[in-house]
Amino acid sequence: MTSEPIPAAATQPADRGPPVIRTVAMPNDTNPAGDIFGGWLMAQMDMAAGNVAARRARGRCATISAEAMTFHRPVFVGDEVTFYAWIVKVGRTSMRIQVEVWRRERESEVTMKVTEGLFTFVAIGPDRRPRPIPEAVEG
Repeated sequence: MTSEPIPAAATQPADRGPPVIRTVAMPNDTNPAGDIFGGWLMAQMDMAAGNVAARRARGRCATISAEAMTFHRPVFVGDEVTFYAWIVKVGRTSMRIQVEVWRRERESEVTMKVTEGLFTFVAIGPDRRPRPIPEAVEG
């Protein structure tokens, strides 16, 4: 993460692979002020990171922390919201996954990074206890 200001319009991270989730922000996702609720964004980020974690661990994983959450800009009803997630570090039983969230206004091609955060997951075995993460599969 960087403390540098984010330009109003930027390019989505092409070097991080395809989006993990892409959705449209709906009226049910709003806070009392009518903007998209930060808790909804965090839940979507956790799902995106969880998808990456389960794939890498080849099984069940649980969120153990969400940190370094930064909300740069609001998201509005009708925005297309894209979630990128990638592994930053893999330990014996846990992994850290960075998530970036980008928005595109419904009638525009301009995209903006709106949120980012760092999630830690632990691989869980059938006994619901931490288990070792298998070696990475090439390809």
